[in-house]
Amino acid sequence: MDCGLVQDPSVAMTKTDDIFEKCFRFTAAADLRKTGFYPFFRVIESAQDPEVIINGRKMIMVGSNNYLGLTNHPKVKEAAIAAIKKYGTGCAGSRFLNGTLDIHVALEEKLARFMRKEAALIFSTGFQVNLGVISALVGKDDTVVIDKMDHASIVDGCRLSYGEVKRFKHNDMADLDRVLSGNGKGKLLVVDGVFSMEGDIVNLPEVIRLGNKYGARIMVDDAHGIGVLGKTGRGTAEHFGREEDVDLIMGTYSKSLASIGGFIAGDADIIDYIKHFARALIFSASPTPASVASVSAALDIIESEPERIARLWVITRRMLEGLRDLGFATGPSETPIIPVSVGADEAAFKMAIMLQEEGVFANVAVSPAVPPGKALIRTSYMATHTDEHLDRVLEAFRKTGKTLGLI
Repeated sequence: MDCGLVQDPSVAMTKTDDIFEKCFRFTAAADLRKTGFYPFFRVIESAQDPEVIINGRKMIMVGSNNYLGLTNHPKVKEAAIAAIKKYGTGCAGSRFLNGTLDIHVALEEKLARFMRKEAALIFSTGFQVNLGVISALVGKDDTVVIDKMDHASIVDGCRLSYGEVKRFKHNDMADLDRVLSGNGKGKLLVVDGVFSMEGDIVNLPEVIRLGNKYGARIMVDDAHGIGVLGKTGRGTAEHFGREEDVDLIMGTYSKSLASIGGFIAGDADIIDYIKHFARALIFSASPTPASVASVSAALDIIESEPERIARLWVITRRMLEGLRDLGFATGPSETPIIPVSVGADEAAFKMAIMLQEEGVFANVAVSPAVPPGKALIRTSYMATHTDEHLDRVLEAFRKTGKTLGLI
């Protein structure tokens, strides 16, 4: 979902001829900065490790999607350096024309094998995958059905399509049944595997059953599931043992795969069609050699070091239990994404900065990322966090929660 600030509704947005007038009237961010509780765009001076440096001060990072702790892994960095030495820093064009390197093709073949699909196609960002795939597949005579809490990139991909867009209540299978029924158009059903704010897992078996019932094709955005869910880290479909029943699986590199970019995996004919109709692919510069090589190395580590996933789940269970024992509400989370419900936006802003003062970096989510009045502190964990890190995080939450009257 989006993450941002909502302008004070008392500030009238009067119509003028200057398109920049809305910018001049936007004061919410400036007002928050004046309070000292502005928690966005904080500058980090080190790698995305369990500990990071901010303003020269070391603190524990529980706001990163680096679930397996691979962004600073020596083998990943060595692969990126070697790729730069051979191919340079960029491809100077799109995949469609001059920007396809042999390592792009090799990574696509590797991702297809890893995801147990016929083919895969890589994009320069994960956001672009959803923009390109949904808008390419959903035409004016089609319908795309999405969960109301699906990621912003899915929402924007729907906006770029010419099809009808229908939404169902979050992870509510009865409502999905209602939305899917009575529509004879071609249907694409798009869901997150792991929801990025709530940390809960989609009810994939029911999604598949209902998709089959109404003839809908199924696409899972597994940005936060790959490297996290499933016995071998292949994501939500593997977690439920339903890999053959999902038509398309989307993934990103900016979480467990230690880089930036994304991919879509599925049947070869479908991937070939997307390759020739996804504007976000055709008209975007190709993924950099360093990024591609990093992902390839990260995949090797995931397959050769399964203990990382096992450790991540030990940490997840400990932090879910620890935060709940302190009295915090963590919602439906069952993954390394653990939200702490706060309520008012102002309290969430304060808590994020107070945690930072206690040496803990955590993210804040307010409307429209979450419903109004349901602001939260979003924490996420890495396989490389130590028990000492976790003890310090829980103590910081205890202190700030008491001070703010949350527990």
